[in-house]
Amino acid sequence: MTTGPIPAEGALAIAELKEFASFPAGTQRYIRRSLDVGLERTDACQRWSRDVVERAGIRVQERVYEKLSEIRGRVPEDLGLEWVEPFMAPLVTVSAFDLSQDRLPSFSAYRFLYERLIGAAARPWLPGAFCAAASLPHIAPERRLDLLQSISENAATAPAWSMREPSFYPAWVDKDEDCPPLLN
Repeated sequence: MTTGPIPAEGALAIAELKEFASFPAGTQRYIRRSLDVGLERTDACQRWSRDVVERAGIRVQERVYEKLSEIRGRVPEDLGLEWVEPFMAPLVTVSAFDLSQDRLPSFSAYRFLYERLIGAAARPWLPGAFCAAASLPHIAPERRLDLLQSISENAATAPAWSMREPSFYPAWVDKDEDCPPLLN
């Protein structure tokens, strides 16, 4: 008997990969960098900074992302209001930081990142956190409008959310100088 992923899991992983590929290059880079910072996969400054300004930005992101362990520990087990403030307040703060970086242009990019930073159990809370963070006054009015218009009616009004954890976690890919380019 063989073990391994069932076909549905493979299809879902491919769907995640396609969704990531649909994001602009700058968004893809920011998501990979953010996952390195938030999941402590590698030294993000060494891997991602191209200059002192970017290095400083990553250091700020590392400080903001220190709240992630607190957020992960407070993901509500039910939809009761008693869980809203202890979970949502730090989630909105971290979300506001990420949205203010102008690298997450839509709810789908935000959701993609945060499902991986926090986990599938956070899905029901992500539309509210996104809308709250996108509505804050430190984001330019035109950008606020674009962000808020990016959340679909289905995402905003979903009656239920999948608890399946993401399977695709994008990471840095080194260029292989010995590998010929792919043919189209």
